[in-house]
Amino acid sequence: MAAMSATAVPRPPITGFLIVIVAASLFGMLGPLSRFAYDAGMTPLAFVAWRGAIGLTATAAFIGWRIRRGSERRTRLRDLDGGARLSLAVAAVMGFTLNLAMFIAFDLVTVALALLGFYTYPVMVALVNVASGRETLDRPRMVALALAVAGMIAVVASQLDPAAGIRFDAIGFGLALGAALSQTIYVVVSRAGYRQVPADQAMAVVLATTAVCSVVVGLLTGNGSALGYPVRDPSVLPLLAFTGLFAAAIPSTMFLTGIRLIGGTRAGILMLFEPVVGVALAAVLLGESLAPVQVLGGIAILAAAVILQRTAAPGERAVAAPAIEADAVA
Repeated sequence: MAAMSATAVPRPPITGFLIVIVAASLFGMLGPLSRFAYDAGMTPLAFVAWRGAIGLTATAAFIGWRIRRGSERRTRLRDLDGGARLSLAVAAVMGFTLNLAMFIAFDLVTVALALLGFYTYPVMVALVNVASGRETLDRPRMVALALAVAGMIAVVASQLDPAAGIRFDAIGFGLALGAALSQTIYVVVSRAGYRQVPADQAMAVVLATTAVCSVVVGLLTGNGSALGYPVRDPSVLPLLAFTGLFAAAIPSTMFLTGIRLIGGTRAGILMLFEPVVGVALAAVLLGESLAPVQVLGGIAILAAAVILQRTAAPGERAVAAPAIEADAVA
């Protein structure tokens, strides 16, 4: 396995920030993509299952390519210590529950309302990390967190037009909050719980769990036929393929890599850029206009990113993430 050493640095690596920003940008497509899939006749559970399965296929192909090139070595899950296996299992289950809860929420309430509930998770992550002593919440991070949350609210809340009707559903909003809790647990355990597992290999486990659990839930709830909808109507397959690759496999692996590079609190704050991209895409794809307050909200989130990148807590040490060339999990 790649050696992991802790070295003092004056500021966190900008590579980690760029990785998380790109991941947030790709994840920003999920709201519109899920709505397109639902309009085409898919159910949220089927969408989660196919997104996970296609994402897994793409990730597995990438891993196989690297193994054939000799860039990765195969390591079995049983070779991991008990703590790493447990952390990876928890992360995998949380990946499934957050996806299922969030995509059902998208179907029950407006995308904006679901995002407002879900994006309470960066605050949860910060509080858990501070309480556990993993990270400090110094003044720059507090300012960045406040800026990012305010910016996200400005971007998303402006979509809640009372004239257009706000679809508020207690179950839907509760599911969005539940997804936030799942994401919080996922981020916290992913920082160091299974660091010896390279990000792409860990994400393969998460995506496989999501796909398998979705199928099991579908069969147990009598929704098995809905899972086969893309087979009966192949016209939706290009949308699912795009989603699985660019809104699952790639950004999920990048997000996990970013967490390991810059920590859960910073990564969570930077992920607040996702709604900015979602709103911008809605303007381009759905013809929705951008309000000035939304532009200001996006600027506030980017300002938070600059603050986070340029500062580090006194005595903070950055831990290098395992190289992708490290041992692979089979």
